Amino acid sequence: MILEAINIKKRYLTGPSNYLEVLKGISLSFEQGEIVAIVGQSGAGKSTLVHLLGLLDKPTEGEIFFDGMNITKYTDEQLSQERNTNIGFVFQFHHLLPEFTALENVLMPAYIAGHSGTDQIEIAKALLFDVGMSDRGHHKPSELSGGEQQRVAVARSLMNSPKIVFADEPSGNLDLENAEKLHNLLFDLREKRNQTFVIVTHNKELANRADRIITLSNGVIV
Repeated sequence: MILEAINIKKRYLTGPSNYLEVLKGISLSFEQGEIVAIVGQSGAGKSTLVHLLGLLDKPTEGEIFFDGMNITKYTDEQLSQERNTNIGFVFQFHHLLPEFTALENVLMPAYIAGHSGTDQIEIAKALLFDVGMSDRGHHKPSELSGGEQQRVAVARSLMNSPKIVFADEPSGNLDLENAEKLHNLLFDLREKRNQTFVIVTHNKELANRADRIITLSNGVIV
């Protein structure tokens, strides 16, 4: 088991004595090499859940175990290190840095982690090959199509060999053809790398291909 959440809740203050409870006690876990789809209506708490599981935010209550370690009480610095080392992210909008090439964007997590050198460049080139972008490494984002930019974002998410990748509506900004290509890519990467993907999606076809579907409604799993 890579990641386990136990009875996590999340609420936000909306006034001096009022709060909005977004997650109302979620318990779930993820295994190595599985693809899990998280679905539900807008406002169900899907993105909030991914932000908590991906250590971008802290739960109001509950515990999260990463690789058997209770990370709920980690400091912000410890959480940052854990994210950079063991967690990858792919969002609806690729968030590539426009002034850098595709290869440099893929390398960015390694640079942030303090890793550099020719070995890192070779890893990044191999990832671009895996996502079908080996011939576009020296192109900047403005020179790439939307589908190509998202493939680079997937490669970037894998740069530090994360144990789990969270994808929040990864194909939500793509046309039908490019969305299908991206979906196929994620499953190919799972087969090749035994990679775990947790995918928030409204795409029924993508969800139905997953090993498991977790449905959220009004802050709880249904």
